[in-house]
Amino acid sequence: MNSQILKIEHLSHKYNTAWAIQDINLEINQTGIVGLLGSNGAGKSTTMNIMCGVLNHTKGTVSIDGIDMRKHPEEAKMRIGFLPQQAPLYLDFTVDEYLGYCASLRLIPDDKVKAAVEEAKERCGLTHFSNRLLKNLSGGYRQRAGIAQAIIHHPKLVVLDEPTNGLDPNQIVEVRALIRNIAQERAVIFSSHVLSEVQVLCNDITMIEGGKIVFADSMNAFNNYVEPHSVIVHLENAPPMDELLKIPGITNVDVLTDRQMRLFFNGDQEITETIVETSIRKGWKLREISLDKSSIDEIFAQLSNKSKR
Repeated sequence: MNSQILKIEHLSHKYNTAWAIQDINLEINQTGIVGLLGSNGAGKSTTMNIMCGVLNHTKGTVSIDGIDMRKHPEEAKMRIGFLPQQAPLYLDFTVDEYLGYCASLRLIPDDKVKAAVEEAKERCGLTHFSNRLLKNLSGGYRQRAGIAQAIIHHPKLVVLDEPTNGLDPNQIVEVRALIRNIAQERAVIFSSHVLSEVQVLCNDITMIEGGKIVFADSMNAFNNYVEPHSVIVHLENAPPMDELLKIPGITNVDVLTDRQMRLFFNGDQEITETIVETSIRKGWKLREISLDKSSIDEIFAQLSNKSKR
């Protein structure tokens, strides 16, 4: 896609006197999935409601496909599909009735509504439930119906707020696959407070905490944000713990098995060379050594604390 799909500049919003978000900047220029990560109350939903035109912002600008949301709201909204945390379902409608109604709301011409409904159903695996009442669908299939209404008009940007929340493991896997499929043709913003969900689905990530962006980069950069502080070693001829603690820079030892240990160090990035040299000199028969990455939960906690300083 040549045009900029989403551009948010210096976005701020307050409820009464309290700022919900401040100085949010975000750009999306291509198809794929961008994770919007943050704890509950961090400002994710406020940001999404503003970018989808549900809420008028206090400061800043939001442009969809080059169209200013405040100046031309209807034109901008035509390019967005939105699934809020509570899917806007009319439970006494059948799947066909509901999607037909949503197609009309999206200003799809009457003579093209049926084709649009059929395409959305097929895309979301709902074809066999055309005449089923929404209230009689499982949670996973209700969520599929919610996603179907978000893509029925072929938007350039699809915004999904906690789309896997409340689903069982099998339903989560199915909805993930559906989201990946949708993201092949359009940009998707996937919001969650569940770290593993964002990690599995997204290539890029923006993290909001305390109403401010505290991180915006690739998923790989996010995983590597915190420097490793331990290494895992496999020693065929492992020495007593006291001997390992004598290695310069090693601060603690966690014995995992009789031959595998986690060695904590004090930030010295040359520690692997030191361990290798010591092992050779003392005959410990080092078979494997690897830096132990910080868990995504640790990174999340560190970034959250950083935003509060």
